[in-house]
Amino acid sequence: MTERLSAGDAAPAFTLSDAEGVTTSLSDYRGKNVVVYFYPKAATPGCTTEACDFRDNLSSLAAAGYAVVGVSPDEVADIKSFSDAEGLTFPLLADTDASVARAWGVWGEKTVGDRTFDGVIRSTFVLDGEGVVQRAEYGVEATGHVARLRAELGV
Repeated sequence: MTERLSAGDAAPAFTLSDAEGVTTSLSDYRGKNVVVYFYPKAATPGCTTEACDFRDNLSSLAAAGYAVVGVSPDEVADIKSFSDAEGLTFPLLADTDASVARAWGVWGEKTVGDRTFDGVIRSTFVLDGEGVVQRAEYGVEATGHVARLRAELGV
């Protein structure tokens, strides 16, 4: 397990490619509140549920001043297919070497069924306009997560 972030920490910088292959940096969001969420694998049931929940609630989050960015260790082609298939309207970023996942403390041991392996632990962060972590949530459940987050943010 990598070291986890807490409220008050500066979010580690990143520059990653989005579904179109365009580079996106955390610094692009300077001056804006942003929800950065990490998901394990594009087009899997839980990740689809979570992404579609963010998509369906994006207008209310945006109206409250929050941008949304998803990050996974998938290849650009995989996140493009996923984004297109689900009609996602926010950026998904490809962290193919999991270096950003490690820096944010979301890479660690997980068990699915009878398999134990290292991977992305579904996690969500809320950052202020200066890139400071306001909320860090590790091991979130895909179902109901966005509704709970909205309630906690008063959105």
